[in-house]
Amino acid sequence: MQDVRRLAEEIVRREGGFVNDPDDPGGATNFGVTIHTLRRLRPGEKVGVDEVRRLTREEAIEIYLEHYFRGARIAELPEPLWPTVFDMQVNAGANAVRILQRLLRDMGLEVAVDGMIGPQTIGAAHQAIDMAPAHLVDAYGIARRDYYYALADRRPASRKFARRRDGGKGGWITRAEEFIAPRFHLTDAQHRARVAGWS
Repeated sequence: MQDVRRLAEEIVRREGGFVNDPDDPGGATNFGVTIHTLRRLRPGEKVGVDEVRRLTREEAIEIYLEHYFRGARIAELPEPLWPTVFDMQVNAGANAVRILQRLLRDMGLEVAVDGMIGPQTIGAAHQAIDMAPAHLVDAYGIARRDYYYALADRRPASRKFARRRDGGKGGWITRAEEFIAPRFHLTDAQHRARVAGWS
C-alpha cells in the first residue's frame, strides 16, 4: 500500500509556494491551493490573497488528502494510478478523471466522461489495469501530457507553462513526464516540433 501522505507531500513540493500569476486562471495560489478552492472550503469566511499567502504546507497537505484524494475516491482506483491521477486532480481538478475516462473509452470500456469517480469508472479502471498492467500508467501520463499541449494550443497565455522561454519543456510537460517511463518521454526535438506553431 502506497503512503498517500507522502504522495501529497510530493505534490506540495511540485506545486511550490505562493504565486499570483495573472495568466493563471486559478488566481492566487499557495502550495497549489487556489484562492477559489480556499473560498469553497471556507464558506462564510472572507478569503483574499492574504489568506492564501498564509496557508501552511501542512494545511495544503490536509486539503489534498481530504478533498482531492479521499473526497475524489482516488483510493478506489487501481493503486498504480494513484500517484499520477492524484497529482493531476490537484493540478486540473475533474479534468484528471475525464482524461482517465476518455482513455478507458479508447480501450473499449463502457464509461461516462463526467469527471467523477463512481462505480462505472472504478470498475472500468480495474478492468483496464488487468488488460494492460504494464502500460496503463504510461498511457494515462501520455494522455495527460497531450491534455497540457492541447490546452496551450487553445489558450496562448498558458503556453509559458508548457514551453520555457528557451523553447524547452515547460513545467506542465516535465510534470506529466515524471509519471511516464523514460522511454516514452519526448525528446527535446520532438517537443520543439510539437510547439513550433506557437508564437
